[in-house]
Amino acid sequence: MQMGNLYSKFGKTFKQGEIIFCEFEPGNDFYLIQQGRVRITKIVKDKEKTMDILGAGDIFGEMAILEEQPRSASAVAVDNVSVLHFNRENFVSLMTSQPQLAHKLLVIFSKRIYDAKRRLMILLLDDLQAKVADVFLMLSEKEPNYRDLRQITLDVSLDGVANWCGEPVDKVQQVINHWVKVGKMDLYVDRIVIHNLNDYKRIVQAKRKTPGE
Repeated sequence: MQMGNLYSKFGKTFKQGEIIFCEFEPGNDFYLIQQGRVRITKIVKDKEKTMDILGAGDIFGEMAILEEQPRSASAVAVDNVSVLHFNRENFVSLMTSQPQLAHKLLVIFSKRIYDAKRRLMILLLDDLQAKVADVFLMLSEKEPNYRDLRQITLDVSLDGVANWCGEPVDKVQQVINHWVKVGKMDLYVDRIVIHNLNDYKRIVQAKRKTPGE
């Protein structure tokens, strides 16, 4: 089955600003974006935080298939959006009829589960410096020799760091500007050079205490 045939069978569209689903509501389906952008938000400590802005090729809502629990986040169309729309029943059919696509989806599922849990760890930190530092750690963890790294170049912008933190750009910029001033990093338009990753590990460890501490 080609992508065009898939869209004729599973395609769906949402208008700009339309709510696709809401946090805490029951969910039995997920979406593969074909065109447009979707904002994923979550209520954290009584405030709405942007978890991600997804584009073509991204999947969202998959936790409904995997966990059979209420939605863990909300999804809103940033632009006019077209998607492939799957539910638990037709996903089983897709798995058998389109094994290559099914394998691709399963790989994406596993990565998205890790990313979602990792981002929540960042959002639950109370300290802004620790949040920013943990974003650096999260991005660095993708490197195979992460534990031995000291200096690393992260392909992320200031806006990208703020998005991961769920915090205003100006506040995140103040934190980063301070670290640049004291020589802990170099900031460029499209990347950040970390001079000693251990500095940020210590910041996060000091703020992320285990229950009972």
